[in-house]
Amino acid sequence: QVQLVESGGGLVQPGGSLRLSCAASGGIFSINAMGWYRQAPGKQRELVATISSDGSTNYIYSVKGRFTISRDNAKDTVYLRMNSLKPEDTAVYYCKADSVVTAWGRRDYWGQGTQVTVSS
Repeated sequence: QVQLVESGGGLVQPGGSLRLSCAASGGIFSINAMGWYRQAPGKQRELVATISSDGSTNYIYSVKGRFTISRDNAKDTVYLRMNSLKPEDTAVYYCKADSVVTAWGRRDYWGQGTQVTVSS
């Protein structure tokens, strides 16, 4: 069974940095796009950044220039480098893998989420 395991969240002061990782495993043949989403208390989950299988990236406006998404296709892992963090970046961050192909078919998968708290 496919699993997405996230790591790297935590508590950081405003202006600080964190690097999130999400490793996919479990009989994977290929993954299309991968992405990071976040959900703050009382708010809907929103897309933060995506990266296609060929490395094309997209970001929401509020994180452009501060966050960088990358992936290692050989390791089926996606990263999110977050710099100049602000209190409004506080949320649970989820990774998502789109169109994951395994011997059992093709579907999307979500990670379990990792908490990022930006506070002094």
